[in-house]
Amino acid sequence: MAEVPGLLISAPSSGTGKTTVTLGLLRALAEDGLRVQPFKSGPDYIDPAFHRAAAGRHSFNLDGWAMGADLWRAIGAQAVGADICIAEGSMGLYDGVATRGQQGFGSSAETARAMGWPVVLVLDVSGQAQSAAATALGFRQYMPDLPFAGVILNRVASARHERLARAGMDRAGLTVLGALPRRGDLALPERHLGLIQASEHPDLDAAIAGYADFLRAHVDLPAIGAAARGHALPASAPLPPPPAQRIAIARDAAFSFTYPHLLRGWHAAGAEILPFSPLADAPPDPRADLVWLPGGYPELHAGRLAAAETFGAGLRAHAQTRPVHGECGGYMALGAGLIDKDGTRHRMAGLLGLVTSYEKRRFHLGYRRATLRTAMPGHARGAVLRGHEFHYSSILEQPDAPLAAVTDADGAPVAETGSVRGHVTGTFFHLIAPEDAA
Repeated sequence: MAEVPGLLISAPSSGTGKTTVTLGLLRALAEDGLRVQPFKSGPDYIDPAFHRAAAGRHSFNLDGWAMGADLWRAIGAQAVGADICIAEGSMGLYDGVATRGQQGFGSSAETARAMGWPVVLVLDVSGQAQSAAATALGFRQYMPDLPFAGVILNRVASARHERLARAGMDRAGLTVLGALPRRGDLALPERHLGLIQASEHPDLDAAIAGYADFLRAHVDLPAIGAAARGHALPASAPLPPPPAQRIAIARDAAFSFTYPHLLRGWHAAGAEILPFSPLADAPPDPRADLVWLPGGYPELHAGRLAAAETFGAGLRAHAQTRPVHGECGGYMALGAGLIDKDGTRHRMAGLLGLVTSYEKRRFHLGYRRATLRTAMPGHARGAVLRGHEFHYSSILEQPDAPLAAVTDADGAPVAETGSVRGHVTGTFFHLIAPEDAA
């Protein structure tokens, strides 16, 4: 494939403003007439929807722990036709797991180095001035072969504060690409899984336009564009094939978390995608070969789901003869009951015996490696899958046969094994890739 230059926006830690910078940069470059291809480093299914709203192109995840080389190249090839790539990192620049995965440890730095994208480090300089340069220099030198474009100073308090911070960067030999004044109105609304969904933002386009104007006023956009670089990738393999020819997929505010590379691969292979809304009490298309319930926020809509009798009847009718699969929130919706944060139990589809609760929140986060004990849609018994789990629910009952033997990134077993009953399967992890796609 032809080389498409890019940059990776990262930071020393979460909460420093890299999402705001990424969205503003995506929109500003697109407004300047560039075809901008967004990417997300790491296992995130919320940020890519914001990226798409900002750039007008689907955003794709790159994940060195979960993805093999073929899938990595196939996803990188989605940049063909773009003028520049802008990738958003996860957590801090070097944060990953302790045990190596298919290609690495899952850090944003590995993504930048593999793609040849120089890093733009967003630094929250509140509470410090010249000392911020020591942090930036440490990040620059920790991985000497990492391409590095420079820093953006964020939450600058005054002109004097900016001069002092810039003086430190000059002494450290680091390029300052911009300085963003402190503003309290730039934060995107959040809930327990991070940002709210892009579709739920009351005026997302106006917010992103405001971020773009803010960056234009305080960041050297020509210098950022000039810093973009990238490696040419070899010819790519296809994206993952579909698990069925006609797939009825739940798509609304309760079910929306699906990795973009999977949907793009299903479409590219000619699968017919048949969206439906459980919240609108719509049943899955009776022509479907497979019903797929993605993750999302069923706990916020449990009462409506319990009352959606047409949806439930259609789902149960399909499951008598054809497969149904749910991921995380979709898995919970296939169960017998869901207890919300107030302690109210809501009846779910009853296709599995799973009962989950949000009454006492318990955080579940991390990569998952699953060896299937029985087949699930698109994957045979014995297949090894890689994915990611992120939720706050607790399992009260999980009586069905386990779908898989599941471990975390370090190989320690986890209790969230998934379930199988008849034609119905479910997992708490969101599938990223089969392990044999190396």
